[in-house]
Formats: sequence, structure tokens, C-alpha cells
Amino acid sequence: MASISESERAVVAVSGLSVTIGPGGSRIVDGLDYSIGPGGMLALVGESGSGKTVAARSILGLLPPPLTIAPGSSIRFHGTELVGMQPRSLQTIRGARIGIVFQEPMVSLNPSMSIGEQMAEGLRLHHKLGNGEIRDRSLAMLERIQIKDPVRCLSAYPHEFSGGMRQRIMLASVMLLKPELLIADEPTTALDTLVQRDVLDLMMELTRENGTAVLLISHDLGMVAHYARDVVVMHKGKAVEQGHSRDVLRDPRHDYTRRLVDALPKRHAGGARSSARAEPLLEMRDIVIDYPGRRHLFRTSEAKRAVDTVDLEVGRGETVALVGASGSGKTTLGRAIVGLVGTTSGSITFRGRPLRFDRGEDIKEQRADIQIIFQDPYSSLDPRQRVDAIVGEPLKLDPTISRADRDRRVREVCTEVGLGPEFLRRLPHQLSGGQRQRVAIARAIVRRPAFVVADEPVSALDMTVQKQILQLIRSLQERYGFACLFVSHDLGAVEQVADRVAVMENGRIVEVGSRDDIFDRPQHPYTRRLLDAAMLLDRKFDGSAAQPAA
Repeated sequence: MASISESERAVVAVSGLSVTIGPGGSRIVDGLDYSIGPGGMLALVGESGSGKTVAARSILGLLPPPLTIAPGSSIRFHGTELVGMQPRSLQTIRGARIGIVFQEPMVSLNPSMSIGEQMAEGLRLHHKLGNGEIRDRSLAMLERIQIKDPVRCLSAYPHEFSGGMRQRIMLASVMLLKPELLIADEPTTALDTLVQRDVLDLMMELTRENGTAVLLISHDLGMVAHYARDVVVMHKGKAVEQGHSRDVLRDPRHDYTRRLVDALPKRHAGGARSSARAEPLLEMRDIVIDYPGRRHLFRTSEAKRAVDTVDLEVGRGETVALVGASGSGKTTLGRAIVGLVGTTSGSITFRGRPLRFDRGEDIKEQRADIQIIFQDPYSSLDPRQRVDAIVGEPLKLDPTISRADRDRRVREVCTEVGLGPEFLRRLPHQLSGGQRQRVAIARAIVRRPAFVVADEPVSALDMTVQKQILQLIRSLQERYGFACLFVSHDLGAVEQVADRVAVMENGRIVEVGSRDDIFDRPQHPYTRRLLDAAMLLDRKFDGSAAQPAA
């Protein structure tokens, strides 16, 4: 526990922090201690539900009811106690001296206000500046974060920017006030590898320039190893281990920390599986996919080319990973295989026959053999259907299967993906994220397809759940022999499951090779950029990347 003198020296010192569900209720955070000095960076890590976000929001008094900070808790900011502070006094600190960047900028940015208006809010509230000076400071900050047209950006709205740009703008709005403490709550979870690295590097530059202390909330141990000097590992509201990130992550002492580190994707020692390359199951030749331009009142904007003359083969039983930054065309290419996106030109053949989605009988046969697992199972599962109905729905298209056989197959496949009989009558909202993804996998394999497109199947999951889902996909593939196109920007997951890797940039495949060749001997500059940006823990500690923060 931090002493008073240590608390006064620290930017923020948390001592015995407990958060309960109502007075005297169960504890979401239980006796948490940590402190951060000027310019320091500490990470709170753990799975969803560990209490790390609740602990961070307690600093700013942003706990939703019925959560309350328990008696005996202390949060000192430059020696001043924040627990029990009057709302009016806390408001002078919130934003001006303690800033926060949330996980999803589209939620925290007001869609009905221009970027300029939102950047000006904090300056007007805390610094009482004139409109001219506010505009000048806002433009200077937008130039600092490398926005191409800062003047136009001030009058634009959040929906006009990509996720990475929105996060940059959110960071700029917060840092414009030069806070002494920045709380970054999962700031890059939804971003691809390159954008994630850019945003984090920018955050580090801005905080270093102002001497800002940083509290980073994350479940990404690779990111923590690359950026945070100190780490606190949280499990069920308690800090189970803390110290220098290098010491904790290289040599974890607590069983839970060891489980987190062990859950990180690892390359299988046996190497990638060999595939029947002489007999490809699916072939794509000269694929071009254009999205038509949007119609406006007096004109139509130009069409956008999402996929540009792509060739790709996938052998029987093989896993080919399609990697690249957001907007590279990888998801569009995957959806074209299952007929969710039409091709402008080129051909796709499956088992030597052209894929056609314009004839009824062909669609039924091909959809039975080619299935897709979507990124967000909550959006792709019918919220009104129970698990047994969701998984069994594809079997209704097969008239040769009786009702009894269909029910038996549903029970079998649910058991195979780790869902017992007690889950069959549940609705999607009654399941965790990992359980919903298991339902999506069960639905995809229930008709024993020959080919599965897995579109970012683990991007929204915690590390331990990710590991379970990746192992499940691989074990089911070995059991049933289906081929898989694994679409992802998570190079750690790709390294674990892929036999071959195809790298996409701006709609083109720039490099294809075996998993080991791509990861160990990349040839294309873009592939090397992706690997350099990937915050893989083993690459951090084996000396192939810059060393952790000193």
C-alpha cells in the first residue's frame, strides 16, 4: 500500500480501492493498490469482467449505478483525495487534468456535432479562450496528429472518418487540454495492426511531450510488453500480480498470469500441415470486385475497386490465412466465395466447377459445401432463436434428414464445440462472447462443409477465449478435413493456425507463401511492415523488436 508521501509524489495513487454493487454488495474491485509517477505508464490487464475498466473509471467518478466506491478506498491525484469529492470540484479536474480515451471513438464522439465543435468544448469549459485561439490550437493539434486537411476536418463529422482516424481525433481532443493523467481504455482493440501501432506511437509521443502519466487498460499482453513499464494483472477484481512488465510477462509467478501468457497464440512445433496442392479445392482467377459509386442529387461518385485482379488457391484440408490492414479487401474477397458479394470479373471454381449464385439448385448445393463464420456472432445470430434452432437451421435445407436425425446432429455438433445440453434452449444474449462464437462455428460445420470462410473469428475475444476458439477450429478441421480461408489482421492467430499466408494490400495480393516463409523470411516491404507493427510477445522478448519501456 502506498504511503502518504508516495501518494503526494505520484500523479495518481490508488490505495485499497474496492467497488461494490450497492452499499455492502459483492465486490467488482477488491482492495486494489497502485501508483503512477509523472511521465510513467502502468497497464491494468486481465480478461473481460476482471474489474480493470471499473477500477479506471473510479478515478473520474464515472461509475454507473448501482456501483459505488466502498468506504476505506483512496484515490489521490497529486495528493488530493478524489473519493468523496464534490461533483463540482471533480468536474474541474475531469477533462482538464485527467483525460480519458475510450475503446470505441464512434460511441464517445457526438455524431451530431462537427469535429471542431467537439474539440472546442473542453477548451471553452476549462480555459475560457476566444474563438480565434480555440481554432488555432485545434488546427495545430490536428496537424500534429497528421490529419491531411485540418481545416476541412474541423467542419466534418465523425462518420466521415475511418476508425483509426476517429481514434486519432479523439486522442487529439483529449490531449489538447494537456492533462496530467491519461486513462486509455482499450484504445486500439477494434483497429488493425498498422493503425493500432500508429495510434499507440502517437499517444506515446503526445504524452511524452507533456509529461503525462498514462493508465492503460488492455487485455493485449503484446501491447503491454511493448509500451507499458509497469503492469498490474487483475482477476475477479483483485490484483494477483504486479511489477515491471518485463519481469511479470517473461516470468509470471501467479497461476492466472501464467494462463494469460500461455493463452497467447503460438506457432505449432510440428509446423504447418501439408496440403494437396496438386488438387486445389477452390481456385480464384483474376478476381475484380468493384463497389458502385453512391448516387447524389446531381451526380454519382466513382466506383471503388475493393479487389483488383486476385489469384488464389486453397487445397483440400488446407488453411490459408488472408491478412492485411483494414480496407485491404480481404473480407470482401472472403464474402465473394460464399456469394455475399458479387464479382465484377474473374472466375471462382470449386471442385473444378464454376461457383454460380444465380441459379437456385446451384445455390443450395454450394451453400451446403461452403460456409462462413462471421466476426461478430451477436450480430449474425438471430436474437429470437434458441441455440438448437440456430444450429439446426442449415439442416432444414436437406430433405433427406429426418427431424429426429436433425435433433441428434445438433446435439452432437454442439457437444463437439463444447456446448452441453444445458445450452441448447438458451438465447444468444444468455451466452458469453466465446459461447456465441461456438454457436456460430457449430452452425457453420453442422452440414459437414468442405470449405469454411472464417472472417476475423477471434478479434473481439479475450486471450484465453481466443486460444480455445483457435484450438477448436483446428481440431474440427483435423476431424472433418474441411479447407479454411482464415481472414484476419491478428498475426498471432494467423501464426497459430495457418498453413499458407496471403498478404493483401489495396485490393491486391502482394505476397503468398508458407506460414514459416512469411513470418521468418518476408519478401515484400508491406509484409515486413505488418510484421514490424505486430506486437507479438515472443518477438518482443527474443530481441527481434525494440526492448520494453525501461
